[in-house]
Formats: sequence, C-alpha cells, structure tokens
Amino acid sequence: MPYDLIVIGSGPGGYSAAIRAGQYGLKTALVEKQPRLGGTCLLVGCIPTKSLLQTADVWDRFVHSEAGGIHCENPRLDYPKVKERKDGIVSKHSKGVEFLLKRAKVERISGFATLKGGGKVEVKSDSGVQTLETKNIIIATGSEARMLPGMEPDAEFILTNIEILNLTAVPKSLIVIGAGAVGVEFASIFKRFGTEVTVIEMLPRIVPVEDEEISKELERSFKKQKIRVETGAKAENIQKTGTGVKLTLTTREGKQEQLEAEKLLVAVGRKPNTDKIGLENTKVELDRGFIKVDTHQQTAEPGVYAIGDVVAGTPQLAHVATREGMIAVAHMAGKPAIPINKNRIPGCTYTEPGIGSVGLTEAQAKAQGRKVKVGKFPFAGNSRATILGHHDGFVKVVADEEYGEILGVHIIGPEGFELIAEAVAAMESESTVDVMMQTIHAHPTLYEAVGEAFNAVYGLSINA
Repeated sequence: MPYDLIVIGSGPGGYSAAIRAGQYGLKTALVEKQPRLGGTCLLVGCIPTKSLLQTADVWDRFVHSEAGGIHCENPRLDYPKVKERKDGIVSKHSKGVEFLLKRAKVERISGFATLKGGGKVEVKSDSGVQTLETKNIIIATGSEARMLPGMEPDAEFILTNIEILNLTAVPKSLIVIGAGAVGVEFASIFKRFGTEVTVIEMLPRIVPVEDEEISKELERSFKKQKIRVETGAKAENIQKTGTGVKLTLTTREGKQEQLEAEKLLVAVGRKPNTDKIGLENTKVELDRGFIKVDTHQQTAEPGVYAIGDVVAGTPQLAHVATREGMIAVAHMAGKPAIPINKNRIPGCTYTEPGIGSVGLTEAQAKAQGRKVKVGKFPFAGNSRATILGHHDGFVKVVADEEYGEILGVHIIGPEGFELIAEAVAAMESESTVDVMMQTIHAHPTLYEAVGEAFNAVYGLSINA
C-alpha cells in the first residue's frame, strides 16, 4: 500500500511537515540518513550554537559582575562542561523529535533516499535496499557548509560549523572567514570566552543582508569588544602550520599582512544538498543547485515538493523551512494555505548585541522608488537596557511616507532577536505606524524601544 507522503530529511522543515501530515491523517514516512533526527539546525547549527551563546552571556556577566556589586573571585570556565551541556540539549530535543513523530503516527525509515521518478523512492541502508511508493514527496535535504576552493575541513585546524562545535577547549586565537550570521555568532562566542578573534569579510560590510546601519553598529560594537574586523578584504595562501593556520590578508586598502591563528573557521555560506538524490530521474528544475518551486512549494515534477535550504529564492532559515513545509502539506491535503511572503520573514542573529530584522532595508525601499520616513530609537534611552547593562544599538523603522505602511523594522541591541516578534506580527496584520504608536507598551521593558521607534517616524519619541 503506497504512502500519501514521504518526507526526505528530518530538519525542522522535514519533521514539521511530517507531523502536520500525520495530523491531517495522511499515511506518512520520514527518511533520514543520519542516526539522529533534527537535521543541521538541531544537531550542528542553530540549537548548539545558541547554547554556547547563552553560556557566553552568563560568563560575560560573571567576568564583569563588579559593576553590579557582585564580587566573583577568579571565575573559571570549564569548557568540557560547556560542551556537555550543549550536547545534552541537542540529545534531549532530538529524542523529542522522535517522540513527536511517533505520536503523529509517522513511520521513520533510516537510510539514504533517492528519487526514482513516478512516485518511487529508493532507500539504501546497512540492512539493504528498499523501494517505496508514494503519492507525494517532500525534498527537505537541507544544506552543508561551503568550503573555499581546494580546502577540506580537518577537525583540528580548518573548521566549519560542525567541527567548531566539537572543540573541547577554547582556542587562544581564531580567524573567521565570512561575516554572515554563522561567522559573527562564533566570533561573538569565542571572544567572550577569551579568544583573540579576527573576522575577514570579502564584501564591504559585515552581516551584509542587514540594513547598512545595523552592519555599521555591529562592526562598531565588535571593535569596542576588541574583535578585529576586516571588510572588503581577501584571505589567501591558507596553510596549516602544525600548530595552527597561517594566511595572507589583503586589506581593503590593498595592504598585505601575514596572519596566524590556532584555528580557522570557514563560514562563507551553505550549498544545497541536491546532488545524488535522483533529481535527474524527475522533471525537477534547478537554479545553481537550488530547486525551483511554485507558491505551493511544488516542483516541475507532479507530486514532488521542496522546502527549506534546497529551495531557490528563499533564505536558508529553519523557520522558513517549517513554514514552507506547512504550505506544501496543506496543498497536498486540500487545505487552505497562504504562500510565503518574503517581506514578512524575520532574520535573527544571536551576537552581542543581538540582531532582529524583517522587511525592506532603507536602501531596498528607496531602490523600489518608495518615499520613506525613518524612525530610530537608541537603547541608550531605554531604562530596561540600562538595568541590564546592555544599551548599545537601536531600533529602526522604515515606513511609507504617505500611508504609514511599515516597510521594514531593523533592531540591534539587547534581545534584538526576540524584540522583532512585535514588528513581524504588526506587518503580517498590516498595521500602520499610527496603530503601533497607539499600542500601549509595558514599562519598563526592552520592547518599549520598539514603540518609541514607531513614534520616532513622526519625530514624536519621548525618551530620545
């Protein structure tokens, strides 16, 4: 008896889609090649990284506790214990995914899946090969770290997100190539643990997908924390030395310098896992390795859907994968589903200070020919930020001048990744700046700063 749906991949998109299909009463199987469930995000991405960032936050408070009247004599960082805690969180939630799939009556199949066309999926595992039949397939195979040409990660000196999470000691020095979310988060973690950190970015600014003012503020804050930042720069002649790595840095001004460090993290983006999964046996169309889909996440092959990091045109974020999974399953089950609105996707970066953003940057809005009004409110004017001792950064609202439509909100500051929630809800419900100005914000809170930024669009903020 064929399945209604086979999901390939157990990351957030894949397991969420499988659970939703089970909730809708579809006979569903999930194929995963790894021994544990959860995909990159849970096993070697978002979750373990945020565990380390949480520890870095707590450590930072101990190291700088004197200002708050707390005397900590010689605090000691037990990094193996830090790693143990991180690994425990990952294991707990991986088992949680297993439980949720069972509860939704989703069959778990271990092995490597290959599409054979015509609704057939071949699964190879240690116990042999089986061919499954299904009405629908969701490709949720995710992505892996891109490497620089001619280089391979080696678990000791040249690292990706996977290897750096397995370190058992804090390195004395670290060079990070790439200043997207992955690069800057690890820079933020290890600097606070005492590592000497250098960040090298080929593009003109760090976190290049963010609003330009956010990039400038993060760079300013990093430099204040004594993280060296080189933008518009190149790293070449990378070599292992036996005790670490060395490379030639060419700065924005064209000056060359030899750099050495104990570890090198390569964080130059992620490539989709679309090789060797049998796409050549289908009509699925690719764009530079990414799968083309319509608004229901359907590919050009009938009954085959794609979600998450393999999809062309949407950001490689766990919450995007999950939403795309909901859309695909609703479509195949004949339920209503609203396609993804790319202008409503929040992005979060868990550095210190934290970043949260949604919608158009100021430059993007102007490039679209919109007449914009911008409101900015600094966390220096927020009492809760002062209490926390984290008052770097600001909230920036980009609005349409004529109607007060909220076009984008960009936050850098304490808990910026949490504060963006209000802006996403406001934009999704098509609230205007005027509505948000009338919305009562509790005091004293960090999210008051968001309310003040909406007021600042019309020059009416109170505390700045």
